[in-house]
Amino acid sequence: MTEQTSFKPTLGLLDATMIVAGSMIGSGIFIVSTEMTTYVGSAGWLIFAWVLTGGLTLTAAVSYGELSSMFPKAGGQYVYLREAFNPMTGFLYGWSLFSVIQTGTIAAVGVAFSKFAAYIFPSLGADVILVNLGFTDISVAEVVAIILVIFLTYVNTKGVEVGKVVQTSFTITKLLSLFGLILFGFILASSSETWSSNWENAWEPRHWLPSTDPSNAGAGSWEQVIGFTIVPLFASALVGSLFSSDAWNNVTFIAGEIKKPERNIGLSLFLGTLIVSIIYVAANLMYLSVLDLQEIATAKDGRVSLAASLKIFGNAGTVVIAVMIMVSTFGCNNGLILSGARVYYTMAKDGLFFKKTGTLNKKGVPEFALWIQCLWTCLLVLSGAYYELLTYVVFVVLIFYGLTLIGIFRLRKKRPDLARPYKAWGYPLLPILYCITAFLICTALFLYQRDQTWPGALIVLLGIPLYYLAVAGRNKK
Repeated sequence: MTEQTSFKPTLGLLDATMIVAGSMIGSGIFIVSTEMTTYVGSAGWLIFAWVLTGGLTLTAAVSYGELSSMFPKAGGQYVYLREAFNPMTGFLYGWSLFSVIQTGTIAAVGVAFSKFAAYIFPSLGADVILVNLGFTDISVAEVVAIILVIFLTYVNTKGVEVGKVVQTSFTITKLLSLFGLILFGFILASSSETWSSNWENAWEPRHWLPSTDPSNAGAGSWEQVIGFTIVPLFASALVGSLFSSDAWNNVTFIAGEIKKPERNIGLSLFLGTLIVSIIYVAANLMYLSVLDLQEIATAKDGRVSLAASLKIFGNAGTVVIAVMIMVSTFGCNNGLILSGARVYYTMAKDGLFFKKTGTLNKKGVPEFALWIQCLWTCLLVLSGAYYELLTYVVFVVLIFYGLTLIGIFRLRKKRPDLARPYKAWGYPLLPILYCITAFLICTALFLYQRDQTWPGALIVLLGIPLYYLAVAGRNKK
């Protein structure tokens, strides 16, 4: 189990970039624009949300490049927070990552895979119940998601070389597929009338009020948004684009396995986030050229990509989108599973997680950490609560990102002697702007979506007693 005691650098720039892009692109871009449109109801505000998200993501990514060049080791953001602030801050991030951020995302993406697989194989649907336990039902979709998680975990125990082949091939496939969908959308189904109508009042925000009549699904009306009431609605819309753009930092978790990490991590962060941000904006521009705003806002089950694909490819569009999302979620989960275990490994090395988690198998990967992550993810799948948990922690993730960028300022003061082969681009202006924007979004979410945010804070705070328990256990040894 412990034949190898340290990570072996085997991942190049292309592999690292594909981990960034592949971890970001899951199912979000195919569905979240529907809910976002119900909040803001205009082409201008919708695209602005995606551009702002892309700008924030790129700003954070190029800033993380400095941190990765200073600490080119496994653990990434956990290590940055530990070094910039204190071990407890790092632990709270690691605890949140394990309890829901990483595992909850893996669970949600796995279920998304099975739900879209049900388009091709209806017997795999979430409505097909296998077992009724009284307090919860276990559906075929959940079982498929668990099988997927277990399979990808097993694949990644066989060494990072195997995991990188899966990651790179699936990410390239889904990037090409998304480019193809966008291109065909503009060429085959774009309507100048639809485009002009959507952009006629581009900056007049509206809120979609669905009909209360259950027999008239998709009906409703637009309500004009006046003045500063756009603030909570725009913040709510940003949740969708921010969730779709998250997990870009996963490449920092595996720094110990990347060749020339002081160079390649920062460069892969920039390239990966830039590629994905361009694709996301282009995809939404395509939606606006193919569908009117009401069609986007009322797409069945939020599947705006399906509504667009039906217009592009006809009835075959259902299968096209189902296959695309299956490929996308498969590759996304591989990247998440591969990366997350390295954080728990580093926490164990600090004496803050199960001791066995800090060991490597003969293939040089933290096998026990992978299986612990797998077990908790499967429990989240069975609980059915992963989507709620993800909603709870969206604003918490932003807080940790903001804290990490503040860490750049602290480390320049505390550790000026550390080598910095790469320095944050646009420092200090861009990191400051990111922090201000992130905390403003968090404040708006806390004020106007309190039911979806305070549980996230509670999850983080639960880590405080756990930290002291872990320290006490470590000190006894």
